[in-house]
Amino acid sequence: MNLKKAILFMVLSTIAFTGMNGLLKFLTNYSAYQLVFFRAFGSLFFTFGFLLSRGIPILGKNRKLLITRGVFGSTSMLLFFMAVHYMPIGSAVALRYIAPIFAAVFAILILKENVRPIQWLFFVLSFLGVLVLKGFDDSIPPIGLILVLLASVFSGLVYIVIRKIGPSEHPVVIVNYFMCIAFIVGGVLSIFNWKTPTLIDLLLLLSLGIFGYFGQLFMTKAFQMGETNVIAPIKYVEVVFAIIVGVGFLGETYTIWSFVGMAMIISGLLLNLWFKQWLTKRKKT
Repeated sequence: MNLKKAILFMVLSTIAFTGMNGLLKFLTNYSAYQLVFFRAFGSLFFTFGFLLSRGIPILGKNRKLLITRGVFGSTSMLLFFMAVHYMPIGSAVALRYIAPIFAAVFAILILKENVRPIQWLFFVLSFLGVLVLKGFDDSIPPIGLILVLLASVFSGLVYIVIRKIGPSEHPVVIVNYFMCIAFIVGGVLSIFNWKTPTLIDLLLLLSLGIFGYFGQLFMTKAFQMGETNVIAPIKYVEVVFAIIVGVGFLGETYTIWSFVGMAMIISGLLLNLWFKQWLTKRKKT
């Protein structure tokens, strides 16, 4: 029963994130700074409400690490939102998923963790997928690729900081710091790039935060209720949903090489995930 609920929550999470990503592409007439600002503003209503209603200390314990996570996360978000202005949403989502490669490198350098040789083979497969996607897909300009790769680098750093924080902080406290810093960064950078939204656009902009919050909430619930090796692969369905939204509602087009590159990226990441799960089970036995 719990597994079915976990799968349902992860599917709902991918749908929510797809809604957010679709809106991002639809609202590209606004600057990435404003998109970050409204994404954060829409989520803060829920994060502050959750923490205050349950009496959870908002400032947390590891404030330096929480601020660092917020800075890295906000930078990654801003760069990804900027990249969406330059490429199809499905390609941007797929390329963002190479963040675990950078996380593995940082884990070696910072946390002194070991990565097995076969895992590097899986990472090479994903990186070759990036080259195929860029080399054969004219819809991805160099500036878009650079932005989304940098977003993945900072996302990889986020993974490391969260590992350092560990279970000592409530997940919503971590997200709340992230949204607070994103709100400030987006707000300050929007001052000289502000475009006053219409009422309809304002509702859509605020919906970015609503979709983002529930995407994060459902994903957290899914991982709490189900095994990682079963739940995590469902996350990559987001790429499929993003392509459907891009083609069906945003008028985007994809080549066969786009799908080959995306498949290589996701395959490499899934193989790495399953290998890590196999190692974990082997150690237990």
